[in-house]
This record gives sequence, structure tokens and C-alpha cells, in this order.
Amino acid sequence: MKMQTKLGAALAAALVVAGCASLPSTSELNSLTDAIVKASFRSEGPVGVDRVLNIDETSRACSEADVSGKPLDEKTAKDIEAMNLKTIRWPANGQFLGDWKEGEKIAQSGRGLTWTDPPGTVSGGNCYNCHQIDAKEISYGTIGPSLHNYGKIRGVTDPNSPEAKPIVEYTWGKIWNSKAYNACSNMPRAGHMGILNEQQIRDIVALLLDPRSPVNK
Repeated sequence: MKMQTKLGAALAAALVVAGCASLPSTSELNSLTDAIVKASFRSEGPVGVDRVLNIDETSRACSEADVSGKPLDEKTAKDIEAMNLKTIRWPANGQFLGDWKEGEKIAQSGRGLTWTDPPGTVSGGNCYNCHQIDAKEISYGTIGPSLHNYGKIRGVTDPNSPEAKPIVEYTWGKIWNSKAYNACSNMPRAGHMGILNEQQIRDIVALLLDPRSPVNK
């Protein structure tokens, strides 16, 4: 409590100074914020304080842009996308598609990585929270676009054909690290951040592109 009080006082002092002198630098404010977060949070279950504080260059740049109300300039956005594109781990065995039935279970599951989940809980994709997946659904999130007919709209009739390769690779990459294609995308970087493993992503790619999947019905 004393630490939080001291940090709160430090922040208040910084704001007072900002009102009558030069503004604190971004670096100073970031350091103070990190200290406040570290003092205010505790590890609980699978959620560790390090996860809250583990803000990489991409996340920090996008957060600062959001706070300022100004989008990233085109060069910075492209640099971030290029940096994240390099982090995509392509399937080790060269197989991009798994089992769409398993993919549907993963996409409709929001389990894992919350403080109420027992350690070791297998994470779901939580896709339904932002996207429509199946035409029969009556409740789904709208933060992201509908995924219904994802493969059909893109002309994928055989996801294993050479013609489908570009969209198959894009779909894998987007799920692995969405910021490789949109610097400040709200979509979680499922593979990059260890939310989903390689097989889970393989199954979700199948859900999106297999013509037999309910996504494409």
C-alpha cells in the first residue's frame, strides 16, 4: 500500500509539473506506469505479473498511438508489420490444415489464460467473441468481420491446391501474428504470444478453409 501511495504521489507530481513546465518524457511516463502496474498487480493462477508487464515494441507503439488519438504514420506501421512478419513460425511439417471439427471446438472455446483457470488449462481460440463463425449462430461478437463463407468468398474449393496456397498462408500468418498484416490489429497474436499451439492453429485454418466446414456452408 505504501508503495502504491508513493507511486500515486509521484504520478500526481508529474502531472502538476506538466501543467507548469515541460511535459514528462514518454520514457519517464512508461517507466512510472510499469512501476505502478508492478506494485498494483499480483500473480494469480496462470496469470503472472510478468504477462501484464511484458509489453513489446509493437504493443507499446500502438498503445501510445491510441492514447494520443493519432494513428501510426505509414512508415512506422509498415516497419512494425515487417518486424512481426519475420516472427511467424510456419508449420514445421509443411501441413497448414488440420481437422475442421477440432478447429470448431477451439474457435468456440474461451477457456485458458485467465486467473480463474487452473494452471495447464488448454486455451481456446475465443474466436466467437469477435467473429461470426457459423450462419446458425444468433449471438457472436462484431469487433472483427464475419468469418462465415471465409473460404468460399476467397474462391477456395480445394485448400490443398497450388491455387489456394496464397490464401492458406495468409490465413495461417494472420492467426499466428495478426500484426504482421495490420500493425495495430485488435486480433490477438495467437501463435506469437503462445495462446494457441501449432496443431490448434492448423485446425482453425481447416475450419476457415475446408469446404466441408460449417464456415463455408
